[in-house]
Amino acid sequence: MDSAMMKTKRMLPVFAALAVAAFAAASAPAQTNNTAQARRGRAGEAERGVYKGRLVPHWFAADTKFWYRNDLRGEASEFILVDADKGTRQPAFDHDKLAAALSKAAQRQYKGDHLPISNLNFSDDARTVKFEAADKTWECNLDAYECKETAGAEGTKTSSLIAPDEPVAMAQPVVGYLLSPAAEEDDKTSKDDADDEPRGRRSRKSPDGKWTALVRDGNVFLRPQDGAERQLSQDGTTNHAYGLIEWSPESDVVVAWRIEPGDQKEVFNIETSPSGGGRAILHRRPYAQAGDRFTHYELNLFDVATGKQSKPAVDPYEHEWEPPRPHWLPDKRRLAYEQVERGHQRLRVIAVDTRTSEARNLVDERSKTFIWTAHNEMLNMNYINWLDKSDEMIYVSERDGWRHLYLIDTKDGSIKRQITKGPWVVRGIDRIEEEARQVWFHAGGMDAGQDPYFVQYYRIHFDGTGLTALTEGDGQHTVQYSGDRKYLIDTYSRVDMPPVHNLRKTSDGSLVCELEKADISELKESGWQSPEVFVAKARDGETDVWGIICRPKNFDPNKKYPVLENIYAGPQGAYVPKSFSATQRFASLTDLGFIVVQMDAMGTAFRSKAFHDVCWHDLKDAGFPDRILWHRAVAARYPYYDVSRVGIYGTSAGGQNAAGAVLFHPDFYKAAVANSGCHDNRLDKASWNEQWMGYPVGPQYSDCSNIDNAWRLKGKLFLIVGEMDSNVPPESTMRLADALIRARKDFELLVVPGADHGIRGPASAYAERRMRDFFVHSLLDKEPPEHNGMASASP
Repeated sequence: MDSAMMKTKRMLPVFAALAVAAFAAASAPAQTNNTAQARRGRAGEAERGVYKGRLVPHWFAADTKFWYRNDLRGEASEFILVDADKGTRQPAFDHDKLAAALSKAAQRQYKGDHLPISNLNFSDDARTVKFEAADKTWECNLDAYECKETAGAEGTKTSSLIAPDEPVAMAQPVVGYLLSPAAEEDDKTSKDDADDEPRGRRSRKSPDGKWTALVRDGNVFLRPQDGAERQLSQDGTTNHAYGLIEWSPESDVVVAWRIEPGDQKEVFNIETSPSGGGRAILHRRPYAQAGDRFTHYELNLFDVATGKQSKPAVDPYEHEWEPPRPHWLPDKRRLAYEQVERGHQRLRVIAVDTRTSEARNLVDERSKTFIWTAHNEMLNMNYINWLDKSDEMIYVSERDGWRHLYLIDTKDGSIKRQITKGPWVVRGIDRIEEEARQVWFHAGGMDAGQDPYFVQYYRIHFDGTGLTALTEGDGQHTVQYSGDRKYLIDTYSRVDMPPVHNLRKTSDGSLVCELEKADISELKESGWQSPEVFVAKARDGETDVWGIICRPKNFDPNKKYPVLENIYAGPQGAYVPKSFSATQRFASLTDLGFIVVQMDAMGTAFRSKAFHDVCWHDLKDAGFPDRILWHRAVAARYPYYDVSRVGIYGTSAGGQNAAGAVLFHPDFYKAAVANSGCHDNRLDKASWNEQWMGYPVGPQYSDCSNIDNAWRLKGKLFLIVGEMDSNVPPESTMRLADALIRARKDFELLVVPGADHGIRGPASAYAERRMRDFFVHSLLDKEPPEHNGMASASP
C-alpha cells in the first residue's frame, strides 16, 4: 500500500483536492512544459509585491537535481540549479552569457535578468539546456554558450506536493488515505441493474465468472452461465428490498443488504425571481434533519452451493446518506465494515465470517461525548486504513485524549501497538509503506513553544519507534517530494512571516541546503501590514487560545477603535489563518476604522479531545467564555482596543454563532450580522448536528436554539439569507425572524432572491456592503453613504 492517497468519494461533503503531479521517468532527459504556467502563477504573486514566495521544482537526472525560477522585482527573473546529492545551490547558468548567445542566434537583444525562456529542460549533466524563446526552440551548450535552433522540447513533470488543509500561498493538494471499498470493476449492468442508491449494485457477476447475482422484485436471484435461475431470498418487499450485491472473493457466498428506506423527508426553496421571468418556482430535495429516521440495512448471506440464507447477529446498519462499504479480509471469507451508531458515540469495525455467519468487533470504541466520524474532511485521513500485506489495519482514535494512530490485529481485534502518542494530534496520513512498515503523516502541537495548529511532517515505524521529523521551523509547513522521495522541499510561513524554502533529506530530515526566503519589501512599501498573533488564556486559566489582530490602515494608538470579530465556531475544524498571505486581511472593514480579530476557542478541532468536547450538547457555547477573555486580554495590553464596542459576524455555523452572541452574551457583544445561519440545530442536516448535539433529540436542542431564545435579544442584529440556500434551509433564518417579531424585537433582515448559501455570486458585494453599513451605523455611530443617490448599473 505504498502510494499517495486521496480522500474517498464516500466522504461527504466531498473535500476538494488538487491533482498531485506525476513523475518523469528517471532515465529520460529532464524537460518541462509547466514553466509558462508556473511563470504566470508567480507573476500574479509578483504583482502583489511578493518575490520568491513560491518554489516550483523541476527534477531531473534521476531525481538528483532540480531547477526552479525566481521572479524578482522589476519583472526580472533568475534560474537556480540545485544538486541535491551534493547539497549545492547556484545559478542554473551564466544569465548574461546565455542572453548574449540567444541575442546573437535570434537576432534580438536580450538581457540576462529578463530572459524570455519557457519550456526549459536540462540534460542530466546540466551542461546543455533546451528552451523556447522568440517563438522557436533552442539548444545551448553551457560550456561554449552557443545557441542553435533545434526541434521542440517535450515537458517533464514537477515533484509531488503535500500540504495541510488550510489554503496558503503555496499550491497544496489535500491528501488522505483510501479506505478500500469493495471492488467495483467487475460490476455488470443489466436490465435488472437499476443502481438507484441506496439500492445500488443490483446485479453483479461472480469473480470466477460462473454466476450472476441480481435483484428482481426486491429479492435476490442467482443465475448460472448456463441453466435455470433460482431465487435465494423470499423476504424482499417494496419497502424492504435487497440491494448492494457483493460476492466473496472465492465466489462461494453472495452478500446482500435488505434495505428499509428512511423518512426521506424534503426541504423546499422558492425561487421568486427566475432568470426567465414568469411564476415563482418551487424546488424540493431530500434532506434528513436531526431526529429523522435513516435508511436501515440488514446484512444477509447466501451460500451459492446450497442456497441457504443466513442473517448474522449484527445490528442493522443505519446512516443518513452512506451505505455500508464492506472490505474483504485477507482470508477471503471474512468481510468487515465500519458502523457508526446513531449519535456518533460508538464506532465499530465489524467482521463477519461469511461461511459461519459469526460476527465479532475488530474495533468497538465508545465515547461519553462524540466520536468525530462525520464532516471530518479537514483531517486528511480515514479512521480505518486496511493493510494489504498483513492481517492488520491502522486505526485513528482519540481514546487517550489525543488523536493518534493504532496498529490493530484484524484476526482478533487486539491493539498490537499504539504507533503515535503524546500531547499532540495527528492531522493527516500522507503515506503508508507496508514493506518498510512506516507511516508518513503530519501533525500539530508536537513542538513546544510553537502555535499548536502549525502542521509539521513526520515518519514513524508501525511499532512506534523511529519517529523522524521531516520538517523544521516555526511556522505552517507544506512539503514537495522528489520523485524517489529521497528529498523534500520544506516550505513554511506564518501570517507574520513570509515563506522560507529549504531542501531536506527524508532519511533523517536533515537540512541539505537553504533555498529561498521570500522578499516582501515591495509589499511593505505598498502599506501592507501583517496581522499580529495574540495568545490569551481560556476559561480554565491554563489553555492557550490563539488568534490574530488586524488593525486599520493609518492606525493611531492614541485613538479608540471598535472591534469586529469574525467567527466560525463549527466543531469540524479550526479557522484562524496560519500561513502567510499578501492579502490585507479584512481590509474592507479595517479601512473603515475597525480592528478585526479572529480566534479559535474551545469547542473547535485540532487540539485535545477535552478542548473539542466543550461543544458537546452545547453549540451555543461556541467558545464565548474564552473569546470574551481573549478580547479583555487584548484590551488590557492595548488601551485603544475598545471592548465597549464589539461587533461580531459569521456565516453558516458562524451565522448561528453571531446571532447567539447578542442573545446569550449581549452585555459584551453589541451588534451582530448573521449570514445563512443555522439558528436551530433541529432544522439542519442530521449528520452535522447529531454529532455535536446528540441523539435522540433532547431539551439541549431548544436550550441552544436561537429561535427559542429570540426573546433574549439585546443590541443590534442583522440577518441575511439567500432564498435558494442549498446547505442550511432558509426557513432557519425566517423562523428566527418570526420569533423576533413575536417577541417584539427590532432587527434587520435581508433576503436575497436567487442566492445560495453564504450569498455567493453577483449579490455577494451587495450583502457585504450592507454588512459594512450596518457596523458603521451601529458601532462607529456614523451614517453610511446614501447609496440610492449614486449612479448604478441599469438592469
